[in-house]
Amino acid sequence: MKAVALTRYLPIDDPDALVDVELPDPPAPSGHDVLVRVDAISVNPVDAKLRAPKPAVEASPRVLGFDAAGVVEAVGDAVTSFDVGDRVYYAGDVTRPGSNAQRQLVDARLIALAPTSLDPAQAAALPLTALTAWELLFERMGFDAERGGVGHSLLVIGGAGGVGSIAIQLARRAGFTVIATASRDATVAWCRRMGAHHVIDHRQALGPQLEAVGHRQVDAVLNLADTNRYWQAIGEVVAPLGRIGLVVGPSASVDIGDPYKDKGISLHWEFMFARAKHRTADMARQGEILARVAALVDAGELVCTWTQTLGPIDAAHLREAHRRMDAGTTIGKLALAGWT
Repeated sequence: MKAVALTRYLPIDDPDALVDVELPDPPAPSGHDVLVRVDAISVNPVDAKLRAPKPAVEASPRVLGFDAAGVVEAVGDAVTSFDVGDRVYYAGDVTRPGSNAQRQLVDARLIALAPTSLDPAQAAALPLTALTAWELLFERMGFDAERGGVGHSLLVIGGAGGVGSIAIQLARRAGFTVIATASRDATVAWCRRMGAHHVIDHRQALGPQLEAVGHRQVDAVLNLADTNRYWQAIGEVVAPLGRIGLVVGPSASVDIGDPYKDKGISLHWEFMFARAKHRTADMARQGEILARVAALVDAGELVCTWTQTLGPIDAAHLREAHRRMDAGTTIGKLALAGWT
C-alpha cells in the first residue's frame, strides 16, 4: 500500500522529512480492530510536533497521522457496531501506526460513522479537535454539554485554531457567553463566524480588554496556546472558584500558588490520546462523542472547521501541510484527500 512516512526527523523544508513509500498492507483485523481504507486525512499540531527535528533514526518507516475518514474494509471478531462498507471517521491512537497510509487498523471503540453531510476531507478535519474540545469542556472541566454554560462566561485563548474553533461552537451551544482571542482581521472574523460573542487580542493585556466588553472576570478559561505566556494573566482574570482547561504542556515551571490557590481555581488537563494510550475502561466514550458530533453536524448545530484541501495524500502535499502548521498561522483545519 502507499503511505507517507519518515525514517529521520528533519526540518520540514528537507524533501526527506516526509517521503512516499510502499508498505505491506496491515494484517487482517482481530478483536476490536477494524481495517479502514483511508480516503482523507487532516493535520494537527501534534503531527508537526512528532515530526520535529531530533537525532533519532527509525529502523523502518514510521507512519504518522491521526485525523482520518475512510471506509471499513474488514472487522475483527469482537466488533459488533460496524460493518464492511461503513463510512467512518476517527482520531486514532498515538501508540499505533498512523493514518498517512492507504489502509489502517483502528480500534472500533475509537471511531464513529462519519457525518453524512460532509465529504471525506471535511469529515477528516473534525475528530481530533472535536474530541479535545468536548472532553476538555464537558468531561475534564465538568460542564454539562447542553445547558452547563448558562449564566457563565468562557475565555478561549487561541480561538481560530482547530480546537478553539470547535470549543467556541460547543460552548456557545451550551449557553456560555464566549470571548475568544485572535490577533488578525481574518482570525477575528473566523472566531465570530464560529459564534464568539466577543473577540479580543491575545497580543495585548487581557484584563483591560475583558473589562471593555463587560467582563471584569470570567468563570472559565480554555488556554489552547502557550501555557506559560498566559499563566499569570489567566490567574488574574478568572473568577474565584473558576475553572481552567489546558492542552499545551508548560515549557518552564509555573507557580500554582496565588492567585490560583487564593481563588480556589481548578486546573484541568486534556490529552485526547490518553484513553487509547492507557487502554482505559471507557475507551468507547470517544466513539460515542464522535457519534454525537456527527449528529450535531448533520443537524446543522455544529459547523465543520475544514478550510482547505491541499491536494491528494502524498509526501509533497503533506510536507506543505506541516509547513503551514509550523508557521502557526493556520485558520481552521487543512486536509488531504485521495491518493496519487
